[in-house]
Amino acid sequence: MLTTLLAFLGACTIVAAAPGPSTMLIIRESLRSRRAGFLTVLGNETGVFVWGLFAAFGLTTLLAASELAYEVMRIVGAVVLVGFGVQMLRAARRGAEVSADETAAAAKSGFASYRGGLLLNLANPKAAIFAMSFLPQFVPPEAPKFPTMVALAAVWAVYEIGYFGLYVWFVGRMKSVISRANVRKRLEQVSGGVLILLGVRMAVET
Repeated sequence: MLTTLLAFLGACTIVAAAPGPSTMLIIRESLRSRRAGFLTVLGNETGVFVWGLFAAFGLTTLLAASELAYEVMRIVGAVVLVGFGVQMLRAARRGAEVSADETAAAAKSGFASYRGGLLLNLANPKAAIFAMSFLPQFVPPEAPKFPTMVALAAVWAVYEIGYFGLYVWFVGRMKSVISRANVRKRLEQVSGGVLILLGVRMAVET
């Protein structure tokens, strides 16, 4: 079981290291405050655990098998991605410098950061399909499938909290550089543009 766990954690590292929408959102929220960044991480990992539970119950199999359910989730996910992208582009247009009032407001909107991370993860049907294909590979043949998959989903979520927590810490350390008006504006523009492109690609793919 120890060998399986080490292999699983190695795979989790590879998955987390792959850049994606959640990574961009975590970095962007971490620029507002470490609290906002960490709550975004918690929201994202709540989504990871939820998809892990769905996979354990076999519900993601139903999603993969139901064309209508998958199409609905795909369109919803595309709308969510484009929405986040537009927000980032609007923030870049308003200006990158965050005022003291905005920082204080960000500190009070912890639930919004958590909700954003959760929504971005749950709106991605590919995350559900990935959980269904990823977790079963690490269930030993002699182990009970359901509790083992639930345990692996919990380990996956907790491990990524630690992994992305490093992102939050690093952005906090580099905030004085990244928060400069031109750097922050460019980051918002690139992140927003990428999210919109991902949303459009998700909407038009078949």
